[in-house]
Amino acid sequence: MHDDRTLVEARLERAMGQFVRPAQYAERVPLVVSVWHVPGEPVPVDQALQAEYEDFTTGTAWGKPWSTSWFRLTGRVPEEWAGRRVEAVIDPGFTGDGPGFQAEGLLYDAAGVPLKGIHPRNRHLPVASPASGGEPVHLLLEAAANPAVLHGFEPTHLGDVLTAGDRPVYRFRSADLAVLDEAVWQLVLDVEVLSELMHELPMDRPRRHEILRALEDMLDTLDLHDVSGTTPAARATLADVLSRPASASAHRISATGHAHIDSAWLWPLRETVRKASRTFANVTALAADYPELVFSCSQAQQYAWVKEHQPHIWERIKKAVRDGNWAPVGSMWVESDANMPGGEALARQIVHGKRFFAEELGVETQEIWLPDSFGYTAAFPQLAKLAGIRWFLTQKLSWNQSNRMPHHTFWWEGIDGTRVFTHFPPVDTYNSQLHGRELAHAERNFADKGRATRSLVPFGWGDGGGGPTREMLEKARRLRSLEGSPRVEVEKPAAFFTAAEEEYGPQAPVWSGELYLELHRATYTTQAKTKQGNRRSEHALREAELWCATAAVRNPSYAYPYGALDRLWKTVLLHQFHDILPGSSIAWVHREARDTYAAVLAEVEDITVAAVAALGAGGPAVFNASPYPRTEVVGDALVTVPGLGSAAVTDTADEAVRARRDGGTHVLENSRLRVSVDARGLLSSVRDLADGREVLCGPGNLLQLHPDHPNAWDAWDIDRHYRRRHTDLTDVESVELVEAGPLRAVVRVTRTFGKSRITQEIRLAAGARRLDVVTDVDWQESEKVLKAAFPIDVHAERSTAEIQFGHVHRPTHANTSWDAARFEICAHRWLRVAEEGYGVAVLGDSTYGHDVTRTPHGDGLGTTVRLTLLRAPHSPDPETDLGTHRFTYALLPGADVGGAVAEGLALNLPLRVAEAPVVQPLVRVDDPAVTVESVKLAEDRSGDVVVRLYESRGGRARATLAAGFPVGRVEVTDLLERPQHESDLSFELRPFQILTVRLRPA
Repeated sequence: MHDDRTLVEARLERAMGQFVRPAQYAERVPLVVSVWHVPGEPVPVDQALQAEYEDFTTGTAWGKPWSTSWFRLTGRVPEEWAGRRVEAVIDPGFTGDGPGFQAEGLLYDAAGVPLKGIHPRNRHLPVASPASGGEPVHLLLEAAANPAVLHGFEPTHLGDVLTAGDRPVYRFRSADLAVLDEAVWQLVLDVEVLSELMHELPMDRPRRHEILRALEDMLDTLDLHDVSGTTPAARATLADVLSRPASASAHRISATGHAHIDSAWLWPLRETVRKASRTFANVTALAADYPELVFSCSQAQQYAWVKEHQPHIWERIKKAVRDGNWAPVGSMWVESDANMPGGEALARQIVHGKRFFAEELGVETQEIWLPDSFGYTAAFPQLAKLAGIRWFLTQKLSWNQSNRMPHHTFWWEGIDGTRVFTHFPPVDTYNSQLHGRELAHAERNFADKGRATRSLVPFGWGDGGGGPTREMLEKARRLRSLEGSPRVEVEKPAAFFTAAEEEYGPQAPVWSGELYLELHRATYTTQAKTKQGNRRSEHALREAELWCATAAVRNPSYAYPYGALDRLWKTVLLHQFHDILPGSSIAWVHREARDTYAAVLAEVEDITVAAVAALGAGGPAVFNASPYPRTEVVGDALVTVPGLGSAAVTDTADEAVRARRDGGTHVLENSRLRVSVDARGLLSSVRDLADGREVLCGPGNLLQLHPDHPNAWDAWDIDRHYRRRHTDLTDVESVELVEAGPLRAVVRVTRTFGKSRITQEIRLAAGARRLDVVTDVDWQESEKVLKAAFPIDVHAERSTAEIQFGHVHRPTHANTSWDAARFEICAHRWLRVAEEGYGVAVLGDSTYGHDVTRTPHGDGLGTTVRLTLLRAPHSPDPETDLGTHRFTYALLPGADVGGAVAEGLALNLPLRVAEAPVVQPLVRVDDPAVTVESVKLAEDRSGDVVVRLYESRGGRARATLAAGFPVGRVEVTDLLERPQHESDLSFELRPFQILTVRLRPA
């Protein structure tokens, strides 16, 4: 046979595009349109119903960036359309950008009841089916003029309402009543499914050619000038190839509806409230026509928004959950970043998420659902298990630049040894359209074939929302069993995970440790003030809960602020979303985040001050929210304060620090360290006096400036080539000794470079092991990255970095491609490098990004640790990080892991001085390897004290918890404070084990 394949395919493409698809809506009549342009921020529908509308002509420009216009649409179904399926079809000016990245709308009826969202791939609203003819139509469209912001990572001022301008960005094209020719619509779907499948089949497979000839027969049968009349016969020619069942060995796909909605990204938080409403309205409307629909939806925060702002949609969601069309998933308040949230914050993400789904919808979620976060902490498996979670899902590691993950279904093992059954959908997207290309890729790509037979595919428009469409569900029906294609079954994720674990669980491989994303490494640094706001808010809430719990136990008249703390925690958790905390959102988002963090910190401070005041009059006293005792300079005294308690401000100093000048060098010395700051303002020497060794093998606190031009994803990425050029910032404006003891010695160094200015105070306190570098920067650079380097004279095979509830080790070499890919790494409060018998830690109060390299020098091999301080990308925020910053980092010589833990907490939890009595700690732990993470009152308002602690050094621990109050009952609980078993106050902990203990006051 002659090969005319390409001719037939070209014939099909033209016929479908020019004749068949347009015939789906062959008959139309326009609706009458009027408009009210909202003068400011979005308003509720009640206000829109009362507004004054003016005539509006289709084809008119509308919508300055980020504005809202309400369109009133009226008309009447023509009498001659009786008995047919009539829909409103609306195009407010959709562009080629995908759903969620441009104009969007939510349709309401005349009474203001929300009906359905519209977007470029879902423009219709059913009006009558069948129509009786003559029905009046009264609709209200809330149209959002959201601009498309991301165009090739070019800088744009569209990302903030304050800078976006007033020029309209859309032109309203049409609003019609139209007859949907259902037979033609079904023909289009038949052809799409078969054509997509055909193109994925090998050329030597008979099935490919059978489909081609069936499509050719369809074209021969179809009269392109009478598409509607000849469609039934055309569909009949395809019936045979559509009815052939899949083979017994076909890959099994569990398809679940999905609509990834970024809680903020290229739009502000307020717009996500509306995005969720539009999408959720779509889904609940779709369920009425497709009872097999299952929609998997995460992020309790978005449900809470809809409950508050759209009660009609909320009631429809609850019904869909009851009917089995809706599957709450994810177990978290938002789909947070999974690297930078602190341990307690990550626990609270799960606690608040699971509690919302249980209390509001009666669902005990069973999975962590994070398809789009930028790498995953190895603390997750244990946190999941402690919350009653069985499964974990992501697909983001398919984005790896260098190394392909070897498994799609496996057991993920955390730092404590806990394992969670994990799946990476091999379709490599969380926005599948159930396209034949995607399904074929899932089958070919699946790494565990031979032992496992199934994978999961989330389908639906996402990132900016939208969700599944009727076309996708129609495709799923055809693909349930179709020769040459994987079998597709629409079902809940729980059904997939249960079947996959039963089939493959006993044989599934194990991946141990973090799931490091070999991409988006700059998210540890970008938008420094957002990261600093998160770090400080987490620690402020930790301190507030401690003193509030102490006040509640010690003062019966004190009212623990349950509601305020709950609200503040949820605000912080929201801002840990994986495009806010990582710094990858538009300028508007981060501007608001800075204001929000300031408000959170102010309110938390008021709560803390009130709690301390409730302890009574007295003082002054120094309060220590860290679980470890510490001796620090407070005013003009050196004070020792117990962990989780307070002490009087009395000078216990038998320590002093001295400062002298030796030529051009300032020398600061206490009983532990001798620090030399040379004429360039660099650390020329740090001598550990206790161990008798030099800490540095090169100039320390060397600021280095690199050009920073990633290939793509400006705010997200720092690419390896940035290292090839740098400037050492050694020019100095001034180096001066500003304090010379006896309790503090401070050298102030000022530099200017480019358009920027940096002032650093190198501070050594009496008796301190820690050398602090307090930094003020006026940062005015463009596409640069600023690093602070400490060449440390230790031969370290690996670095050790704090993560949530423990730490991880990473090689300092680049022996393998996996090692080389970790050229930028995340650490929380500390990162340590060590050789046998000696280690040094670098601490930070707001920095997460680091790099660690091996550093040959004249006497051997050292290790350079660098903190990544600031960046200046231009997209999506063209002025990222410009302005003033203040932060502190520190060098801790002679640090073991326990010392790094304690000093990291001390740096991030400053001592508090108050006119209050000395109070004994509410709780104490006798083993320093056991770190108290949080002390609070139980969420059920019983008055029980809840203590969360963990083994922090990576070994076994035997600890006794001592309570500073009479205890009537002790229970070990899960993460949600639900009792697991009774206990006494003595515990044995495995390495990195987390324990939540509930103490009932006697």
